[in-house]
Amino acid sequence: MSAWPSTMKVGPIGDWPGDFTRHRQVSKFSAGLTDTLHLLDREIYHLVDTKAQQDSAELLVAIPAGAFRIDGRPYANAKAAHPGVIFSIDSRHGHLSYPCDTFRSWEDNLRAIAKALEALRMVDRYGVTKRGEQYRGFLAIEATAAPSGFATADDALHFIGVLAQAEPDRANVRAVRTVLRAAQRSAHPDAGGDAATFQRVSLAEAKLREEGLL
Repeated sequence: MSAWPSTMKVGPIGDWPGDFTRHRQVSKFSAGLTDTLHLLDREIYHLVDTKAQQDSAELLVAIPAGAFRIDGRPYANAKAAHPGVIFSIDSRHGHLSYPCDTFRSWEDNLRAIAKALEALRMVDRYGVTKRGEQYRGFLAIEATAAPSGFATADDALHFIGVLAQAEPDRANVRAVRTVLRAAQRSAHPDAGGDAATFQRVSLAEAKLREEGLL
């Protein structure tokens, strides 16, 4: 029986959002693809409220369309043009999109996304958030579109705070700058981040400057 989540669509990537990571890392993951797919299936279950949301799960891989089987899954020997993957889903928090090309194989990048989803869910488990705030930075980042800006300064502060793993004090300009620099380092492609996230950090910075917090 296939390990692929039965409701998740899989297809080839069109345009990559932003620039590719220039210096990809060797991952420390030891789990195989089957284990990753089981983990992803579990996280899909926790992200949705309805069957329609579950069926919206989609994984894009840089495998040519001709290398997919009739059932929509890639052949076991299919070769990817690059290791980047994009996972998206219409979740209870809104439309989420996760591009990742940090590591040297698409399987490792998919593992990174699955583990990131698990980690984000753990934030709710410990009662730190009440309304899924940890997902805001990934809302509506489409594979073929530039990331959108931030509606409020609070949203921008929350986004850089999640990346920097710190709580910025909006009343302290120096503290906000420190958190912003940490977020920039975390999101920079040369440090293992990705172009789409780094661009959103820049949009957050622009919003904070607009509101006089920098």
